[in-house]
Amino acid sequence: MAIANEVVAELETLVRVYKDGSVERCQAPIVPPSLQDPETGVSSKDITISANTPISARIYLPNLSDPSRKKLPVLVYFCIESAFNLTETTFTNKLVHHAKVVAVSIEYRLAPEHPLPIAFEDCWAGLQWVAAHAGPNGINEESLLSYADFERLYIGGDSAGASLAHYVVMRAGKECLPNNVKISRAFYTHPYFWGSEAVGSEPTENRDKLLPYKVWIYLYPTVPSGIDSPMINPVAPGAPSLAGIGCSKLLVSVSEKDLLWSRGISFYNAVKESGWKGEAELIEVEGEGHAFHIVNYESESAKKFIVRLASFLK
Repeated sequence: MAIANEVVAELETLVRVYKDGSVERCQAPIVPPSLQDPETGVSSKDITISANTPISARIYLPNLSDPSRKKLPVLVYFCIESAFNLTETTFTNKLVHHAKVVAVSIEYRLAPEHPLPIAFEDCWAGLQWVAAHAGPNGINEESLLSYADFERLYIGGDSAGASLAHYVVMRAGKECLPNNVKISRAFYTHPYFWGSEAVGSEPTENRDKLLPYKVWIYLYPTVPSGIDSPMINPVAPGAPSLAGIGCSKLLVSVSEKDLLWSRGISFYNAVKESGWKGEAELIEVEGEGHAFHIVNYESESAKKFIVRLASFLK
């Protein structure tokens, strides 16, 4: 007799789907926001962006010694998993503390319960919500109205969040945001980009057995162009020109022991060769793996990288 909760699909180290429709994620525990993080002094709170969709966010404010100081840059951040889990919250607290930015970490709907491209659309909607606060009739979120400098609007993401960040930055290059707000800077850390053809040191055989391929095809089974969709392969034939990147400064970061290392470098080189008028920078971290600064946030390498990332946002 079949077991009601038997596993029907699994992506190793990421997600397990059961016959009854339930989903188990291999991620850090969910934690509440804090009025004052004991390590950094950063305060955070959770808000609803859209009740119908639903989309929510965790907003972070640095500890301001002078509450009357000038307004701060605003970072719209797209995480790997949940914006509310322990590792993402700890990382964002540290980044906000060092960078002195207002951060809005978007809680987009996750696949496979909500198949792609829902997450991409949620992130675009989250960015629009933030930008709507720049006008006189903006939505009434006090943290943004009081502290956000929309002349310094930044976008960032790690891993899958970096591919989401790239999507919204490219879309902002051709579509206006509310109040004609412009993205100033963006960072893509260990971006989850892939493709049918190997680049650099990537394996050339059995590519359909590799995790980057399996994750994409499972979470977006109806995707046009498959693994060469511009959403995951921004340099694929027919992809929009990277000259249309909708920001003026871009930071791409890769790690030596990450399977996505060569892909990130290839993307950076493609940006440099695209004719884009902005300023691009590449950081290569030796001896570390994918998303090390989040999963091993107490390591010395992580601490140094977070400080370096924060300097880009100042």
